[in-house]
Amino acid sequence: MIAFLQLMFGAFVVLTLVYIGVSLYSRSVRRGKLEAEWEAGGKVGDRDAFVQQGLKDYDGSLRRKLILGVYVVPFTLMVVIIYLINFY
Repeated sequence: MIAFLQLMFGAFVVLTLVYIGVSLYSRSVRRGKLEAEWEAGGKVGDRDAFVQQGLKDYDGSLRRKLILGVYVVPFTLMVVIIYLINFY
């Protein structure tokens, strides 16, 4: 049982680092797209306000929530594999 908890804790730490990296990358890509959209579209108003509003919309989007799959998928696979190995 201790080995299982050590595995889960180690996986949680690694997956947290992966989540932070993917989240920051996705946010920077979205920021770049918003800046390019503002420049190409000839938008009226402040560019920074447009980008901030777009990022605020992004924070509530489905894409942002799907990044949480970084936690769900590996933990589910580990539990299924451990169960199959031990009880099948």
